Amino acid sequence: MTTPRDMSALAESAAAAADRALEDLTALVAIESISADPARAEVVQRSAETVASLITGLGCPDVTIVTEGGKPAVIARFPAPQGAPTVCLYAHHDVQPTGDEALWTTSPFTATVRGDRMYGRGVADDKGGFCVHLAALRALLEQGPLPVGVTLFIEGEEEIGSPSLGTIISRHADELASDVFVIADSGNWDVGVPSFTTTLRGLTDCVVEVRTLDHALHSGQYGGVAPDALTALCRLIATLHDELGNVAVEGLVTAEAPDLVYPDDRLRDESGVLDGVSYLGEGSIVSRLWTKPALSVLAIDCTPIAKASNTLAPSARAKLSLRLAPGDDHERALDRLTEHLTSHAPYGAQVIVTRGDGGQPSEIPFTGPIADVARTAFRDAFGVEPVTIGQGGSIPMAAEFADRFPNATILVTAVCDPDSRMHGIDESLYLPDFAKAVHAEASFLAGLSGAGGLR
Repeated sequence: MTTPRDMSALAESAAAAADRALEDLTALVAIESISADPARAEVVQRSAETVASLITGLGCPDVTIVTEGGKPAVIARFPAPQGAPTVCLYAHHDVQPTGDEALWTTSPFTATVRGDRMYGRGVADDKGGFCVHLAALRALLEQGPLPVGVTLFIEGEEEIGSPSLGTIISRHADELASDVFVIADSGNWDVGVPSFTTTLRGLTDCVVEVRTLDHALHSGQYGGVAPDALTALCRLIATLHDELGNVAVEGLVTAEAPDLVYPDDRLRDESGVLDGVSYLGEGSIVSRLWTKPALSVLAIDCTPIAKASNTLAPSARAKLSLRLAPGDDHERALDRLTEHLTSHAPYGAQVIVTRGDGGQPSEIPFTGPIADVARTAFRDAFGVEPVTIGQGGSIPMAAEFADRFPNATILVTAVCDPDSRMHGIDESLYLPDFAKAVHAEASFLAGLSGAGGLR
């Protein structure tokens, strides 16, 4: 049994550790760890090495970089004191591409503070999440040995769908086995309002190709008789939604939504939907964002306008992204989407569907003694009661952890807020909430001291 923490002193240590961690975050942002870019493979490796070095600097006795056919992840372990539980702290060190860097107010790989926010790619998603873990552990170590066992699992390919995550968990199950998993990779309900995510949509995608001709044709000579592939593709895509914008693919799951009101003015401001443009679908806003399927066209391959001529295209392709409601299955859902695409081919066009990757949706209970410790810690740190929410995005490891470690408690926490613009231009981290998240996590770990029997 470890010595109980002085919670007042812990709060002071957490504040100092949060300030120091912003220096580490600045250094991490400068590493362009875009996992989707093969040319940056060595940079992603350097990012993993930097993460490992920072953890080693805590005095961690067991730090390893693992690569199981994918991008490098870091697994680090502090042994549990006698009678104390083990907590796995998850984050990822890879980031999304920047988009057009000219649209950023400042360089995306130079962390810049303006007002109460730090801007840069990865400050919120999810290098900021890793730095919360780093700072919370530093705050606790200021007072002595850690009160619980801690495993850090910092992944390097979350932004490309975690293709080797299952292999890592399978091959390193003994190292990762924990009583509690804290996934710091979600979003808070609002600035100053801490949230625990209890539902996550799943994800699957595909590329659909439409073929109508065996070669390109003169649009004047054959137009009006020969169907061009791009028009056929557009008509096929149009069948994916009804006239109100609801997904029209049969057989997809819809789950029950929480009773939360998402004000229209807030949604329009946060999303940037233009005045006069209506929203898609029916039902409450949170149901459409969190517990109903969503189907989007991400990209189209055909002749670009700059190279256009009076020619009928023989083939055209589109990449489709399908978000799945909790309770659905990504393989089954992709089957339903494939069936829809092939059965709605316009003009008898040939339709070829190439299946992509997928991640399962999750339902994550926030109940029991461990959740109660977390609720208290976050309420005390933020000064308001936490909210349980859903997320429209996908966090594949939540389902992976639940499947592999069914007796563990999973908590999905956040450093992002509705203004963070993760994945977008001018991604940012709200600094006051970052400091509160550090305090909350340190208090949570301290609160679990000696609580090996909690369930």
